[in-house]
Amino acid sequence: MSVRLTASFIVTTLALVHQGSAYAAPNQEPIQPIQAARVSNPAAVELGKALFFDPRLSKSGFISCNSCHNLSMGGTDNLKTSIGHGWQQGPINAPTVLNSRFNLAQFWDGRAADLKAQAGGPIANPGEMAFSHELAVTTLKSMPGYVGAFRKAYGSDEINTDRITSAIAAFEETLVTPNSRFDQWLKGNKKALTTNELAGYKLFKDSGCVACHNGPAVGGNSYQKMGVVEAYKASSPAEGRVAVTGKDADRFNFKVPTLRNVELTYPYFHDGAANTLPEAVDTMGRVQLGRKFTADENTKIVAFLKTLTGDQPSFKMPILPPSADATPRPQPFN
Repeated sequence: MSVRLTASFIVTTLALVHQGSAYAAPNQEPIQPIQAARVSNPAAVELGKALFFDPRLSKSGFISCNSCHNLSMGGTDNLKTSIGHGWQQGPINAPTVLNSRFNLAQFWDGRAADLKAQAGGPIANPGEMAFSHELAVTTLKSMPGYVGAFRKAYGSDEINTDRITSAIAAFEETLVTPNSRFDQWLKGNKKALTTNELAGYKLFKDSGCVACHNGPAVGGNSYQKMGVVEAYKASSPAEGRVAVTGKDADRFNFKVPTLRNVELTYPYFHDGAANTLPEAVDTMGRVQLGRKFTADENTKIVAFLKTLTGDQPSFKMPILPPSADATPRPQPFN
């Protein structure tokens, strides 16, 4: 058996163990269309939107959720690794927040079970927003505008960490990107893709890429080792899932990233080492599949990947409540 076939078999088998439903029905495409967001509590979404953009949840008063997950830039910051409090360079690439509701867990290592759990992490992380949950609560309680917004969303004036993270998660749940050209093709518009793009999709399937990149988010639903066939020389110290489980078998296992809007979310991989899609495709072919794509094959796969860009979230920017006299003031970097 060739190295390439062995690699493809390994990746496919691992993926089937994690997400067998993707291949449950014969003749069914391994990727499903993104559905439009459903909102059950509009007031919580509006509150979460304000919190997402509010830098006063950081020690410096300078960093917000949107700093690393910029909704004008594909839900990321387009940096190799993000910059946090005091201009600290983070250890890992910021994953996109777009379509993150489809992830089996949050963060590259899956340490947060859901969006609500994820929302509280950066606030208290000394390398990111460098605040504390207690100070975040104190800050928001000091502003009458936020007190009213929490009352409208949750029925009382109480402000606590649970409500803060729930509101941010409610907003992030709405950040989906439906109606990509590929979704249109999946729904029956056979003119939505060019011949070149369709050839790229066929290569994407036949090469085994769909073993890990499937489902509505085209990824995000399993953990896989980075470097199945060829060792991956990462520029980041992050070791993946082992940091959560403590199991050596999980070393260098990372959550498979979504490929939705991938043309917007460069640079690629957990260490941000690949600056362009052609570079990312070449690397994934070598280290995961043991395959060297030709220049023509690479071009076709990249053409397909660009059809996964959907309608970006569109909303009115929040006008944040003004600080009150009692609102804690930003602390300078130190």
